[in-house]
This record gives sequence, C-alpha cells and structure tokens, in this order.
Amino acid sequence: MHTHGEDNAHAGRGASVLLDIGGDVGAAVVAVPAALLGAEVEARPVGAGHPPVHAGVVARPLPGGEPRPSVVLGELPAGTYELCVRPDGPVRLRLTVTGGAVAEATWPGAG
Repeated sequence: MHTHGEDNAHAGRGASVLLDIGGDVGAAVVAVPAALLGAEVEARPVGAGHPPVHAGVVARPLPGGEPRPSVVLGELPAGTYELCVRPDGPVRLRLTVTGGAVAEATWPGAG
C-alpha cells in the first residue's frame, strides 16, 4: 500500500506481506476476480480526515492451493472504507477496519 508519490519496489510480486497493525491501526485483505490482476484498488475513508490509499492486485499463494488474486491494504486507521478500482471506478465494496485486526472481504464477482 502507498499514498501518491511513493513507489514500492516489491509491489506486485506476490510475496508475503508483513502487516504493522495494533492500537487504532488495522488492515484489510480482499479477494478479487482474476480480471482485476494488475489493477490498483483504492480505499477511500468514509468521513475521516486521512487520505485514500491504494495497492495493486496480485495473485498470492494460498497454503496448499492455487494462487488467488487479492489486494492487501495495510496500516489503515480504524474506520469504514469504500473500495474502488483506480483511477475513477465506482465504489464496489464497503468494509470496516478495526484497530489491531485484519478485515477480510470478497469483491463482488470474486466467487
């Protein structure tokens, strides 16, 4: 995950993700349809004063199974977020992030 103006040299490689959560900071993992591989998903906070964040959709390996397309949004302040495909896609999912926890969700059409 990054805000505008930053580049992550490891993004999009399907590697493991280390999440720095706790206190009032959580994260979200969202399963998405394969058609979104390579897209950027943006999480827009609802009614909060912090900026939106975005991360790339990559195929991440599951234990004992095939890779699954997903997006990991780490270090999100607790609150409610609307998710869309960047740059200007419609809101497709709404989720609530709790501090110290990882919210899990499934994008519409991801099965």
